[in-house]
Amino acid sequence: MAINFSKKPGLVIYFTAGDPDLATTREMALAAIDNGAAVVELGVPFSDPLADGPVIQRASERAVAKGTRLTDVLVICKEIRATRPQAGIILFSYLNPVLRLGLEVFAKAAKDAGADGVLLTDMIVEEADEYLRVMHENGLAPVFLAAPTSPDARLKAIAENSQGFVYAISRVGITGTQTELASDARGLVERIRKFTKLPIALGFGVSTPEHVRAVGEFADAAVVGSAIVALIEKTPAAEAPKAVGEFVRSLCGGAETT
Repeated sequence: MAINFSKKPGLVIYFTAGDPDLATTREMALAAIDNGAAVVELGVPFSDPLADGPVIQRASERAVAKGTRLTDVLVICKEIRATRPQAGIILFSYLNPVLRLGLEVFAKAAKDAGADGVLLTDMIVEEADEYLRVMHENGLAPVFLAAPTSPDARLKAIAENSQGFVYAISRVGITGTQTELASDARGLVERIRKFTKLPIALGFGVSTPEHVRAVGEFADAAVVGSAIVALIEKTPAAEAPKAVGEFVRSLCGGAETT
């Protein structure tokens, strides 16, 4: 896999693919990689993004309105992989678009596009046998979400079935920026570490260099999504790649080379 958190914390940057358009998504992803992102998550826009807060919901609505489909996101993935072979690329989606395309077809296409792994927000580990089989057959890393409310038995199952990294969510609820990290984020990461040696990335509410620095005290990577999408929302498309690159570079000020 291309996922390598050589800095602590590593930086995972989320984009809603197709917002403001597909070409700009590609250029923003490249700018993020060039300015320190270890992994980019390419979010597949969906008409009913229940796990997302208003910022990412609006982005998804805009991308859907422009006709962005899962197949378009796979094209962007392939283009990014061709030009930045060292980058980590995760396809981030709800289950429905994947099932519409067909799980087997999706997995083969994702592998051909150069994706490292897949995160399906509404795929739960208890029902993932077929999904895991297809991911493994195609050399794709399944990434699962681990929540503070999960009992240890569930965290163990998530840790044992994840590859690449485990995505710990700092709080229960929808995505969105926060002024402070959730108080139980550190405890969640410590609980997950009992079950895996994989890197642990913390997301949901991470939005400033100070947050990234704080995450680095106990986790391996920080995931930044809503803050990036909010920046894109208020920035003209022609200026968005530069703005994203500068913001990612500022976030990396909270990361120290190990």
